[in-house]
Amino acid sequence: MRRRLFIVFLVPLAAVLLLLGGAYGWAASRSVQQSFYTQQIGDIGTFVTSARQALLSGSAEVLDGELRRYHELYGTQVVVVDRSGRSWSPQQADTELWDQATADKVQLALSGRRSDLPEPVLLPWQFSEQSLVEPIFDGGDVIGAVIMSASVDAPRAEIVRQWILLGIVSVLAIGFGLLVVVRLAGWVLRPVRRVDEAMEAIERGDMEARIADDTGPPELHRMILLFNRMAEEIERVVSRQQEFALNASHELRNPLSALLLRVESLATGLDRSWAPEVEATREEGRRMTRILDTLLAFARGADPAPSRDPIDLVALAERRVAAWRDAAAANGVDLALHVDGAGPDGRVLSATDETIAESALDAVIDNAVKFSPSGTRIDVTASHADDRCELAVRDHGPGLPEEELAHAADRYWRSDRTRTVPGSGLGLAIATDLLATVDARVRFEAPDGGGLRVVLELPAAETR
Repeated sequence: MRRRLFIVFLVPLAAVLLLLGGAYGWAASRSVQQSFYTQQIGDIGTFVTSARQALLSGSAEVLDGELRRYHELYGTQVVVVDRSGRSWSPQQADTELWDQATADKVQLALSGRRSDLPEPVLLPWQFSEQSLVEPIFDGGDVIGAVIMSASVDAPRAEIVRQWILLGIVSVLAIGFGLLVVVRLAGWVLRPVRRVDEAMEAIERGDMEARIADDTGPPELHRMILLFNRMAEEIERVVSRQQEFALNASHELRNPLSALLLRVESLATGLDRSWAPEVEATREEGRRMTRILDTLLAFARGADPAPSRDPIDLVALAERRVAAWRDAAAANGVDLALHVDGAGPDGRVLSATDETIAESALDAVIDNAVKFSPSGTRIDVTASHADDRCELAVRDHGPGLPEEELAHAADRYWRSDRTRTVPGSGLGLAIATDLLATVDARVRFEAPDGGGLRVVLELPAAETR
């Protein structure tokens, strides 16, 4: 935004300075040249009068003295020619002072016509020396001409001085404008910068970050006031969420502990044939305990880093398929596990967090069981390819058309074709958010034959 402010203010300023400076430079150059030519015309008029008297009297001594003194004072050469075009003064008889252009002017003057003044030029180096020629009349007859060739060094230096002064003034004006724009931009953008700093502080967890009400121009005070109110509301909402998560995770631990104790008590009265079911129940209880511990850590403001230890996705998928098999069977759906690209030991190793991977796979399997018709099968596949591992869940339900796949991970989004099925539209969104914390992602596909294929892409371990 600062760059745009510079462009908005400085470009018009530079354009105005260029326009005014060009006009002033042209006016100054024209004024110096006109003043120079006016002085030359006045001087040559004086010499025309003196030369007429000298020509009529036939005496050139007085006129020669004047011409010498004038040349010594001003460096301007003045020559008087007679009617034949030859230098009339004996001292200048052998002097060639003019070029072809001057010779043409002399012939024009001897014919009784005055030559036009040179046109003003813009650039100083274009201002070159040019001779002025005036005819000498006696009554109505031309008896000679006066040729004046003056040096233009002085007027050219004056034009250069004017241009340098103009350049200095322009640079100072642009510098002053730049200073004003910098100060103005800083004053205008200060509230935006403070808002950015406050938002960054809130993102880091500092919910008490606020902005002073007197920051920046009065027009932005309302924005600052609204931001402070929004920050206060966010702080209240986050505080309530933390309190709820803290209370819920703490209160759920007691009934979970009591449930596990009852499982242990029931296990003492069962024979060994129930041992696998009891152990599965214990594992689910431990898994729930890990989830509650993570939830409690988040509620307390901690941000536990996910584990990146190598885990076997085949074993993880076997456990979750076994855990969901009864729930799927209740809906008339079969669960099948497949392995593709496993290592020599039959494992597919991924460097990821086991709890996150289990929770994400549970959310996807739950979604597949919910929307699969009775009598169909859900295929769960653990595979390894290149530097990625995948857990894919493919059902044969209504699926999603191509245009709706991009919305499958949106929170609370439901397809119009499945709104009658109970659900909140959070399962796939939660799976996506969980995997994002371990550099993984969810991919949705519409396979041939209908249904939906959800693929969990996980980073592979360095050694398989």
